[in-house]
Amino acid sequence: MYGMIECKRAAWPALLAGALLAAGCSTAGSKSSTNAEGVTFPNPDRSTMPEGVFVNLENLRKVAPGMTKKQLYALLGQPRFDEGVVGVRKWNYIFNFRKSDGSGDYFSCQYQILFDKQDLAEQFYWKPEACKAVLETHHAAPKPKPAPLPAQPIRLSSDALFGFDSATLTADGRVKLDGLLQQLRTASLVQNIDVVGYTDRIGSDGYNMKLSQRRAEAVRDYLVQNGVPAGAIQVEGRGKADPVVECHDRKRPALIACLAPNRRVELSGIAKPAH
Repeated sequence: MYGMIECKRAAWPALLAGALLAAGCSTAGSKSSTNAEGVTFPNPDRSTMPEGVFVNLENLRKVAPGMTKKQLYALLGQPRFDEGVVGVRKWNYIFNFRKSDGSGDYFSCQYQILFDKQDLAEQFYWKPEACKAVLETHHAAPKPKPAPLPAQPIRLSSDALFGFDSATLTADGRVKLDGLLQQLRTASLVQNIDVVGYTDRIGSDGYNMKLSQRRAEAVRDYLVQNGVPAGAIQVEGRGKADPVVECHDRKRPALIACLAPNRRVELSGIAKPAH
């Protein structure tokens, strides 16, 4: 019925296949079989539950030398080969484990615990031996946590975000804002994000004030369209105020190039990463 337990189950994972071939499959007529270490295991047909049980993996990982039979019983349940408690030096189990491929199939392993003269767990064996791999825990590499917004404002060049004399974001400008968006999307707290637009000193004060406001609003709108709460963003245009550089070039092309750092959009506020 169950003598060929390892052979009858769905295909073993690659991890267990080689060990299964090496260990061989039990035959229905045999009384026992051995693993590669020469440890004797009873024929699964003799078990009170030859179909095996699905053991709690976390409980199984807690098993350690020195544990009492009561402790092991609480973690794993009763042994399944009509083994008693008093004076018994060996417990045997048949455990089932789900395959990790999502198919719902499972494979079976025999597990044996040997006790010392004080009835404390001393040694543990598997058949096939590769089954011990189920005890391994695989942790995904932790994802790096995003840093909060820096204390100093984030300065983005207006020339990199917009075309000349325009408040429409360019394709390259959207790409630059996407980097900031990635940081904001992973934040658990986004509030008081200030978006401030600036121009250089070329042109009238009134025109520059309106242009800087429209550019700040364009940045805000893009952030909101991509998931940043609208109520968390305040916008302001400051025209030619707070220049970063002072330039005295007389020729217009050189002056425009020199004043580029003043044409900017600054973002600052509170956006703390999720924990």
